[in-house]
Parts: sequence; C-alpha cells; structure tokens
Amino acid sequence: MDAHDQHQSFIKTPQQLIVVILLAFLVPIIGIILLVQLVLNVAAPDPRTLTAEAVAERIQPVARLEFGAPGGAAGARSADQIVKTVCTACHQAGVANAPKFGDAAAWAPRIKTGLSAMVQSVIKGKGAMPPKAGDASLTEAEIQSTVVLMANQAGAKFKEKPAAAPAKTAAAPAADGKAVYDKCASPVMRSRSLARRSSATRLRGRRAPRPA
Repeated sequence: MDAHDQHQSFIKTPQQLIVVILLAFLVPIIGIILLVQLVLNVAAPDPRTLTAEAVAERIQPVARLEFGAPGGAAGARSADQIVKTVCTACHQAGVANAPKFGDAAAWAPRIKTGLSAMVQSVIKGKGAMPPKAGDASLTEAEIQSTVVLMANQAGAKFKEKPAAAPAKTAAAPAADGKAVYDKCASPVMRSRSLARRSSATRLRGRRAPRPA
C-alpha cells in the first residue's frame, strides 16, 4: 500500500489534467512574449534632440566649435571687413542652420525681432554661434553695423546709429601774468617788489640833469 502511494500522480481529476496541459503551453509562451518585449522595448529618440542647436547645447560643457578669424584692433574694422573675416565661415554655406547671405526667408523671422534683439543675440551667442561670433574683440558698435549690413542684404531696412562724436574740450583761456602773480605772490613779496620799484624811480629822478 505504501509503495503504491509513492508512485501515485497528483492529477486525480480530468479538470486537473486540462489545467496542467494549458499551463504547460501558456507559461513558456508568456515567458517568451515578455522576453521579446523586454528586448524590443527601446524608447524612440525625440526628433528634436537631433537638431544642430540641441546637439550643440549637449556638447557645450565639454567642447565648443568656434568659427572666425583672429580679432583685429577694436574699433578699426568696417562691417565689410568683419563679414569677410568672421561671418563668412558660417553664413556663406549655412553651417549649423546659420541664415545664408541674402536669404530673405531665413532672415525674415530674425528681422521681425528688431535690430536690438539681433545685436544682443550676437553678443550673447545663439545656438551654435558663440558669443560675439567667436571674436571677443568685436565692439557693440561693430556688431551693430555688421548686423545692419547682413540684414539689409536680406530685405531689412535698418538704419545704423551714427557713432557718438568725441567730446570737445574747451580751450583754457590765456593766463594773465599780472593776475597770476597777484594771486600767488605773498603780501611780503608784493611789498618788496613795490619797494624796489619806488627806489628805482627815486634814483632815476636824482640822476636826471638839471636845466642850466
């Protein structure tokens, strides 16, 4: 009796047999499905993360790509010179979404912001463009004249602000020698000078010839 009980199956009813058969098929299938989902469940990349501005922002802490020639003397360059030496590297070919020269459609949204906003964008940097377009020696007046030139080529009608005229220093009036002497000389020196003058006058009076 004991030996028969050791080999007795735990399936005692037809219902239990059906359940065991179903589990034998379902458990491996479910495991395979979960494993496939785990392998294939990779989040799709956001298209905005692949733009040039987003990429430049992510790599900024470790690297920065700056375009532009070495800066010249501040205040000594015209807008044409700055365009040729600093701006052409990016705006000629449209590198990193930079608006090309004369492209009215690309420049239109920037022109709508106004001249001051465009100048500040250049000074502070925007997107892949570093501050002052990579030339730290550029003055605000030079940047403004360059922005006016490039924007007007694309249809803007900006007017460059005239440069401030240098302040003229008034010429000092000619100093009056007698007034300066009277102001600076001490009373003792003035009294001695007067005494010498009176002595000289008396001596000339004594030496004058008497009439015959």
